[in-house]
Amino acid sequence: MIRRGFVTGLLALALAACASNNSGAPQGPTISTGGFVSDRIVVTAQGRGTDVILIHGLTSSTEIWDTTAAALEGAHRVHLVQINGFAGHAAGGNAEGAVSAPVAEEIARYIREAGLQRPAVIGHSMGGTIGMMLTARHPELVGRLMVVDMIPFMGVMFGDPNATPESIAPVAAQIRGAMAGAPQGIVSPQTRQIINSMVRTEAARPRVIDHARGSDNRVSANAYYELLTTDLRPELGRITQPFTVLYVVPPNAQVTPEQYAGYVAASYANAPNARIVRIEESYHFIMLDQFDRMMAEVNAFLAE
Repeated sequence: MIRRGFVTGLLALALAACASNNSGAPQGPTISTGGFVSDRIVVTAQGRGTDVILIHGLTSSTEIWDTTAAALEGAHRVHLVQINGFAGHAAGGNAEGAVSAPVAEEIARYIREAGLQRPAVIGHSMGGTIGMMLTARHPELVGRLMVVDMIPFMGVMFGDPNATPESIAPVAAQIRGAMAGAPQGIVSPQTRQIINSMVRTEAARPRVIDHARGSDNRVSANAYYELLTTDLRPELGRITQPFTVLYVVPPNAQVTPEQYAGYVAASYANAPNARIVRIEESYHFIMLDQFDRMMAEVNAFLAE
């Protein structure tokens, strides 16, 4: 399938999380900026100016946005969303059931309670899914959206262009069971190799693996199942704000760049305002592999 490598890579991150020991993870409710209290997310803010929300992906951490946030904070107030259950944060409300959809609702609540005025939202991978949910379901709250290397329905990656959430559910359930039942404490060489295929910059790879190692296998398994069985394509028409999609051609893609570009464009065919941009010389973690190129796109997106 055209994006089999991408699916495998996300699964590897989740499996790395399943191979973690979470006994040292923080416990109890989490409190974020401005007194906002949530058992699903922690939000921290830095800088001054127009509001920008950054959302990380599966088994990841706000740390992936460190350089992005630092570059933005001179002209923007950056709100970093840490999803509970990942990178050493206790699972809290994410311990059972779906993750992306409830987190999107919590971010909507945060926007309201913090009094943000139609902030820009940037989400990487699963964070892109959350950004699409947030923007499509609460269009009055979001000013513009950027999705970093994610498509609106991952289920089609398993080989059937006519896949539906219902048809993919049995396979997704098997994967969820394997992930949830995986032994903790070991990150396999195979998993490391696949993570390496998602981060081109060698020096950045250990940190991504550490984030996965510190993640909760229950949260990762449920979140991955949700990603595979959620089809946001019918909702994309509700996103009428400025909308940018950044993507890369995976290093193990078995199609031409032109074919891959067509696949991404078809995935976003229902999004009337989507501007789709290919990033060269990068793997999945664009903010780590091509920081200057990504910041050029982010700055252009924020200036639209």
